[in-house]
Amino acid sequence: MTEKNDKRLFLLDAFALIYRAYFAFSRNPRINSKGMNTSAIFGFTTTLLNVLKDENPTHIAVVFDPPGPSERVETFSDYKANREAMPEDIRGSIQYIKDIIKGFKIPVLEVDGYEADDVIGTLAKKAEKEGFTTYMMTPDKDFGQLVSLNIFMYKPARMGNGVEVWGEKEVCARFKIERVEQVIDFLGMMGDAVDNIPGIPGVGEKTAQKFLAVYGSMEGLYENTHELKGKLKEKVEEGKDKAFMSKLLATIIVDVPIDFNEEDFIREEPDADVLRGIFEELEFRRLSERIFTTSPSAAKSAESDGEEKKDEPPKIQMDLFGGNEDAPTPHSFKTIEDTDHNYVFADSEAMQNALIAALAQQKEVCFDTETTGLDARNAEMVGLSFCWKEHQGWYVPLSGDREEAQAVLEKFRPFFEDEGIVKIAQNIKYDLQMLLSYGIKLKGPLRDTMLIHYLLHPDMRHNMDFLSESYLQYKPVSIESLIGKKGKNQKSMRDVDPQLISDYAAEDADITYQLYMKLWPELEESGILKVYEDIEAPLVPVLADMEREGIRLNSQFLLDYEAELKEEAKSIEAKIYELAGEPFNISSPVQLGNILFGKLKLVEKPKKTKTGQFSTSEDILSKLAKEHEIINEVLEFRSVTKLVSTYVGALPAIVDSNTGRIHTSYMQTVAATGRLSSQNPNLQNIPIRTERGRKIRKAFVPRDDHHTLLAADYSQIELRLIAALSKDEGMIEAFLAGHDIHSATAAKVYGLELDEVTREIRSKAKMVNFGIIYGISAFGLADRLNISRGEAREIIESYFEKYPGIKSYMDESIAFARDNGYVETIFGRKRYLKDINSRNATVRGFAERNAINAPIQGSAADIIKLAMIDVQKKLDSGGFRSKMLLQVHDELVFDARNEEMDELKKMVRQSMESATKLDVPLTVDMGVGNNWLEAH
Repeated sequence: MTEKNDKRLFLLDAFALIYRAYFAFSRNPRINSKGMNTSAIFGFTTTLLNVLKDENPTHIAVVFDPPGPSERVETFSDYKANREAMPEDIRGSIQYIKDIIKGFKIPVLEVDGYEADDVIGTLAKKAEKEGFTTYMMTPDKDFGQLVSLNIFMYKPARMGNGVEVWGEKEVCARFKIERVEQVIDFLGMMGDAVDNIPGIPGVGEKTAQKFLAVYGSMEGLYENTHELKGKLKEKVEEGKDKAFMSKLLATIIVDVPIDFNEEDFIREEPDADVLRGIFEELEFRRLSERIFTTSPSAAKSAESDGEEKKDEPPKIQMDLFGGNEDAPTPHSFKTIEDTDHNYVFADSEAMQNALIAALAQQKEVCFDTETTGLDARNAEMVGLSFCWKEHQGWYVPLSGDREEAQAVLEKFRPFFEDEGIVKIAQNIKYDLQMLLSYGIKLKGPLRDTMLIHYLLHPDMRHNMDFLSESYLQYKPVSIESLIGKKGKNQKSMRDVDPQLISDYAAEDADITYQLYMKLWPELEESGILKVYEDIEAPLVPVLADMEREGIRLNSQFLLDYEAELKEEAKSIEAKIYELAGEPFNISSPVQLGNILFGKLKLVEKPKKTKTGQFSTSEDILSKLAKEHEIINEVLEFRSVTKLVSTYVGALPAIVDSNTGRIHTSYMQTVAATGRLSSQNPNLQNIPIRTERGRKIRKAFVPRDDHHTLLAADYSQIELRLIAALSKDEGMIEAFLAGHDIHSATAAKVYGLELDEVTREIRSKAKMVNFGIIYGISAFGLADRLNISRGEAREIIESYFEKYPGIKSYMDESIAFARDNGYVETIFGRKRYLKDINSRNATVRGFAERNAINAPIQGSAADIIKLAMIDVQKKLDSGGFRSKMLLQVHDELVFDARNEEMDELKKMVRQSMESATKLDVPLTVDMGVGNNWLEAH
């Protein structure tokens, strides 16, 4: 950013930045352990930190809209009448934000009767006279009218786009006007639906720009209305009063009764104690670590004096002022240094024998494994820790010699395989897999603190540091203190002195045990204990077995396919160059945008990104596919190159060299709905909608010639569930009759006989069926089907008329959520919806869609989990040599021994179809093949 002079004032438009921050997290809100949505606070604070660090203003203030009506409302009572109510999460965040701003010793300004725009405008103009360069920090385009030689708009970075600074040139280019003063005329002519400013009826952006180019102003237009013709002339003349009222409403007031005393705005050092206290309350731990570091000199002084001087608190350094990131972080959490504990380093045979004897007497024991890596299949065990009483723990080191380590572990086998002792751990699946690597099976009831917390609070984080600081106000020892930070110089735990590991490992077990003592009673009282005991806990060893088994990959097939796709990409590339009339970098959004919209001019007014570049996102290009042949070619090129980079070229590189297989990890604690998530690699996201994408599945093959892949897939399980949950007679009847549900829906909605339903009509009905589950609107359906909103509305109304039970289910789900704050699956899994009663329609609408969908998607997830548990039990008890390999949404994939195929198919079908009893039957489609594509 160009510096004008040494006095640089930043004026922040508080609510514009707060709303922007809040909605940036709408898909994945930040929720702390108290259930508070801290998205707005965190986002605003991060934005504030960035401007302090990156721009280093000499003067700064944050301006809020005051409560109560503004001067504009008194002038025009309908002003901003259409505005949605403030989301409750924002309302509850405002005081915290103001306290944080004050903690930074930045003035918080608001003037009764005047909006923040007016206060900022007044201060900007007054500061200009005092020789300041002022930056109005806001995403609101209306501020363009205030820009001058020394006043700029500063639009903060967002979603990967950089900061934008608008001067006079940028404002005129954005509005296509000659002078910044014309912004007011432009806004007055166009109006603003958000603020309910009427504007001139029938005048949009292009017409307003045309009027200003010809007449220069609103006044100039009305002096020359005789030059206009037809309906436009009539509308303009009739709308004169509205036009000048709109211009008045759009004008930012620059004579608000507020003084500009530059001393009041000088940037000061923040109040460390105030900010630390707020951040700790809000659980902004990483943000706190980013800002505060103890000054080494202050720490040394305090140490030499034996105590901290009360009148000289430790100085702080901030990374935004060039602080030391490696310095320790002060906090008020308890740590191992200031907590009484008794951790035993059990490195002798006598101590280990005593520990084993004590373990045998316990009903519940927490344990943890220390290892050399995160991959349980290839890591070595470095040690074991145990705890069954708060603040006490044992650590058993294990030798790097495999035989010696195995010998020690054999002594602990009776404990691990004792079915009468409850085993407690954080992420117990990993520990279970480590023990399996040494031939030891973990038996008895399994209690996983991570899983328990996930069921209680599915939208929160579940890692141990977060849980420890939230529930115990205790900060655990960091593993980095033992092995260093990630990178080439990071040590292995095998390289660390076992005595140094001892306290760290025993602390892990101790903390996990303390967490269990708090979380388990909460689970027992929550009404979801059965979900844990019947579904999640029994699924842990099933997933562990699947992960260890993996699936064989035909890497040569993918190498050949990669070469084929690259040749195809070259062919598409050549065609794009021909259509464009020149070669360019197709993968560059800037160069692509310039070709499509600058050179070929596919649309008159193309959409731009925040940085002013032409937007070439996939959704925008898809809507323009009919405009020019080049669009489809670009989309094809992107599809092919993404397949190569994400799957075809990437999968062979992650085949395990020891097994020759791909081993995905299944995460139980990621999706709030209860669905499993596949990671490293994500095998659930392999595209199947295109022929090219489906072909990737040909690379997944049986282990050898004695096996064939079997795929078993629930047929339309979510639609069957909504039929059962809604008890809609029409839909239940269609399923019981064995009709294709999409054809049946098409026949009902469009008033056709089943044999009259075409493939195209069935496809539309399919979109409607699944759209309804996700609470689709007429706008969304119109976009999907490429039809008018009115036609989409008629389809939805017809759908609910034919299936009234589904409409009732949707209404009842929302009503239940409003009364109880959650919805639940048929098995009792809960999805909490704290925004269901929000006064803000956007926020409330998102919660309402979840209220409809979560019971359906969550029940489907629970059903396949129950089926997997039953299948694995029968594979083990029946002596099958076949293995369950993958779960992909509603599908299970098996390595089936050829001689077991018939029996396996019968068993899998029975387990899957009887996982639960509904008013409509669960049905399973099965396929077999020499690769996954054939089987599917």
